[in-house]
Amino acid sequence: MTMILPGETIGILGGGQLGRMLAMEGRRMGYRVGILDPTEHCPAAQFADFSVQSELTDTQRLLEFAAQVDVLTIETELVPWKLLAQLESVKTTQPSSFVLALVQDRLVQRQFLQDKNYPQTSFASVKDRSCLTDAAQRVGFPSILKKRRSGYDGKGQFRVGSRDDLLAAWDEVGKVPSILEAIAPFKIELSVVLARNLKREIRLYPLAENVHQLNKLHTTIVPARITESARTRAEELAVSIAEALDYCGVMAVEFFLLEDNTLLINEIAPRPHNSGHFTFGACYTSQFEQHLRAICGLPLGDPTLLYPVLMVNLLGDLWQNGPPRWDRLFAYPHIQLHLYGKDQPRPGRKMGHLLLPAENPDDALDQANVLLQSLTLENSPKGNLSDAELGEDSPRPPLDPLEISA
Repeated sequence: MTMILPGETIGILGGGQLGRMLAMEGRRMGYRVGILDPTEHCPAAQFADFSVQSELTDTQRLLEFAAQVDVLTIETELVPWKLLAQLESVKTTQPSSFVLALVQDRLVQRQFLQDKNYPQTSFASVKDRSCLTDAAQRVGFPSILKKRRSGYDGKGQFRVGSRDDLLAAWDEVGKVPSILEAIAPFKIELSVVLARNLKREIRLYPLAENVHQLNKLHTTIVPARITESARTRAEELAVSIAEALDYCGVMAVEFFLLEDNTLLINEIAPRPHNSGHFTFGACYTSQFEQHLRAICGLPLGDPTLLYPVLMVNLLGDLWQNGPPRWDRLFAYPHIQLHLYGKDQPRPGRKMGHLLLPAENPDDALDQANVLLQSLTLENSPKGNLSDAELGEDSPRPPLDPLEISA
């Protein structure tokens, strides 16, 4: 593949926060960036050279968009894989339609992992209501019924605790083809974020430890607090999957770590990943720059972690009493704020994230929770904060919960 160099144009299908950060890094590197998304003022369009408002299923609009760029990539798995296959015939496209076809269907993804003998939880296909009982006998309880397509952040999923829950679960997922998976009794969820280019070079970011709340990623701790043997095994499995898929770009593989240190693969994400947001500020090369390097045929960048870090997602719930008290956050110069430029905050909607130094992860988690609470306190004039709280020229010590609780 000929290198695609600064001055040429990168096309991104999807304009959410991942597309936004890809566009930011692309523009910094000197590329032109085009965005195609159904929403006119999507987050990524704010940093693009040009944007096209179109459904991701509009073949003609996508072909016209492809003609304007030098390489195509995605920031969402919602692009139909058959349509991506058409685009591949006219433009370099990464990841491939083969990869997209595999991850868009949970059953196909599970069967791929099964065929390759990768460790995962037990599962069963549920094509219709009549399959529920047989699937439950094979998988057992507790389990979770998931739509085969289009589910994310807990959407299209329903926990099944007993036989009595089966029909309610089937109604909840919309009576569409699904997959029943055994719930793994894990102690930690992990993710490996890696990059692989067309020369088959691979770079791994430090293993991330994820904490979820209400089915959404809440915080990511890096480096993960696990044994060296578990870290090595997770990295080996992730690299093996990337090679089996002949993958190009940044991808994430999520794992469950069980009490006996067994690893089970949860899912594959063929794009930059929420758990990799820490790289944008805490690593020499962000996952977004790394993805662009890979798809443009460039050498991969250095993924080294600059300091232990905690990433905290900011959900729309923080806006329940009006705009968050950002003045309380900016009192701490070692905290990085990333907002995604979304107009309408809604409960559960990802609006941004924070990065905090985390030499002591437990302390950092406590500090982050106190800080989040302070952001939602009733709005009051900035003058109510002391000069010390508003920041000093000298470096600040780690957050003191007493200091920001007022």
